[in-house]
Amino acid sequence: MKIGELAKLTNTSTKTLRFYEESGLLPPPTRSASGYRDYGPDMVDRLRFIHRGQAAGLTLQKVRQILAVHDRGEVPCGHVRQVLNARLDQVRTQIAELVALEGYLETLLDKASQREPTEHDNSAVCWILESDLDAPD
Repeated sequence: MKIGELAKLTNTSTKTLRFYEESGLLPPPTRSASGYRDYGPDMVDRLRFIHRGQAAGLTLQKVRQILAVHDRGEVPCGHVRQVLNARLDQVRTQIAELVALEGYLETLLDKASQREPTEHDNSAVCWILESDLDAPD
């Protein structure tokens, strides 16, 4: 199938397909006599796998590693499990950091709502960010 057909079937732009080919996610397709790319039906499944990997938060580099294992004729599921566990750990760390940030922002805004700034504030820029949160008002 031509690149436009593959793009339509997988909801991927032709530009993205070319990028995937250049970056090693897709093997170079055969070429027709007139020079057009000719993709096999297996590329639909491969692209869907790439999209699912991205949906799981994997980088294209990680997806490429998984595909390389597959392309060597090995079953990559053990590797996929490791990659997904590592990604889940990263997500949990990000969530914890965001929860901490949320608490900090709420504290800053609560403190800011307790008083209005005056012209006599001794702040360099803005007292809200310069004040010590542990200090009494």
